[in-house]
Parts: sequence; C-alpha cells; structure tokens
Amino acid sequence: MTATSATASSTRPGPAPRVPHTATTGPRPDPADPCAAAYRRLAVLSPVLRVHCAPPRRGRGWIPAADLADHPGAVRDLIAHDARQGLARYGQPLRPDVAAGFALHRFVWPASLLFTAPWFLERRVPLLTPADVSLRRRTGEVTVRPGAFACLPEDPAAGLPQARPVPGGAALAAELRRAVGGFLAPVLAAFRPEVRRGPRVLWAMATDAAVEGLWYVAGLLGEEERARAELTALLDPAAPACAPGAATTYAPGPSPFTPGAGFDPRGGGPGGPSGTDRARASCCLVYTAEPAAMCGGCPRVTRN
Repeated sequence: MTATSATASSTRPGPAPRVPHTATTGPRPDPADPCAAAYRRLAVLSPVLRVHCAPPRRGRGWIPAADLADHPGAVRDLIAHDARQGLARYGQPLRPDVAAGFALHRFVWPASLLFTAPWFLERRVPLLTPADVSLRRRTGEVTVRPGAFACLPEDPAAGLPQARPVPGGAALAAELRRAVGGFLAPVLAAFRPEVRRGPRVLWAMATDAAVEGLWYVAGLLGEEERARAELTALLDPAAPACAPGAATTYAPGPSPFTPGAGFDPRGGGPGGPSGTDRARASCCLVYTAEPAAMCGGCPRVTRN
C-alpha cells in the first residue's frame, strides 16, 4: 500500500506476523475495557504502537491530547520534534508549515487507530475525547482512559453499563465518523495556524491519515481487501445520515471527512488503472524538502 513516505515512516513499523480476525462472538470481553483486546492486537501487529489502558500522562515525553487542543505551546513542542527529525533526515530545515503538517499526520495516524481498530476488529467504537488520551512520540506509546463505547446489539459487551448499542452496521459506522471527527476537531483547529491551511484541507489530511492507518494494519492482518471495502463504504458520499431505529441523526455522508476513501474502484494498485494504491486527498508537501520524494498517490500527480 502507499502511504506518505516521509510522514508515515516514523509511525509505521516493518512487517509483523499476520493475526487472524476475530469477531465480537469470540471470547468474553474485558468489562473494564471491551476495546482492550483490539489494542493488544495492535501491539502484536505494530510493536512501535503500544496502547495502555490508563489515564492520560504528562511529563517525561508524554503529551495529553487535551493539551494539543488547549495549549498552543504543546502544539509547537510537537512540531519542533518533527522539525528536528526533518533536519536530520533531509539535511535542511523543513518549512515551518511542512513540519507542522508532518506533526499533525503523526498524531492523527495513531490517534485514529484508537477508534478504527476496535471498529474493524471487534465492531466496537470507543467514545473518546482528547481528555482521555495521551501520547509519547519518542516511544510510540499511547494511553487511553476506558469509557463508553458504541456497539451492535448482538455484541457480548452490549449489556455492560458503558455500552451504547446502536441498531446496525450503518449506525455504528456513523458513530465511528462522529467519534473520530469529534475527537480530532479541536486538535485540527489548534494546528491550523501552524499548518496554514483551511478546514477543508485539514480534514483531507485527517482523512488520509485515518484511512492509511487502518489500511496498513489490515494489510498485516491479511485483510487488506476487506479494509478497502469497509473504508470505501465508511466514507461513501451517499452514507446514510442515520439508520432505521437510530435515536441519533448524524451529519450526511462522511462529514466532516473528505468523501471517498481514495481507492480505485476499477482495481487500483501499482499495476491497476490508476497506477497507485490509492489517491490521497491531501499533499504532505514532502517534495519541498526532497523533490524526488513525491508520493505516487499525491493529488498533485493523480489530479493532473
């Protein structure tokens, strides 16, 4: 699969053992955190991304996600980390907005997996806020404070006090879009002055990171094609705003995310009609640091 070579390199690990998919009809869920099994599987698949079910941490390299939303200094600290990495990698300083874009990608990539991995693996969507999460970029660790989650009525965890059953798969997909969108919105707003791009481009960047993160993990599971299909349906412009019997009405389509997951419906892939695995919705601007590093799925290539 194609992900942004520069921005994903410090987040995406090398090959890992393929682990079979398990449905919600498997072992009885952990009542303390029904999403913990999915997070443990992430650690097996991706040793550099370790999720701890614990309250947010601060200090010694830990940054609460809420600080990114509320304190501009925390955003600048995160960007400075990527500016140093960029200087070491490319031998020249990154443009400030490019370093900010790299930092945003490297936050959204693992943060979105906190939602999309349990949805893909267990059909559960944790209803997290930035106050529930912290990250440690140097080690690839993330903390998640367990709380409420959405699930299907037949899920073994549906009877737990923190469960929020929804009537079907379409409603659960809508909960996923709403949960990830609500989590990311204040962080994207905080990054906007540093990235120097408008909301539409920021959400395109978030869409790319979320899609590429789950697609990569699914590839390690041996379920890349299922991920392509489910991500395409998740971000379908015609996705329903609600499901029959749902108590909540959602924003139409994939709002606020960019419509479409970017996969070529005719086959895609390096040998497919598009010549690339997926067309990205945004440009990471890596070519400003290394002109030869233009991504195959970059919109500057696919839209020309």
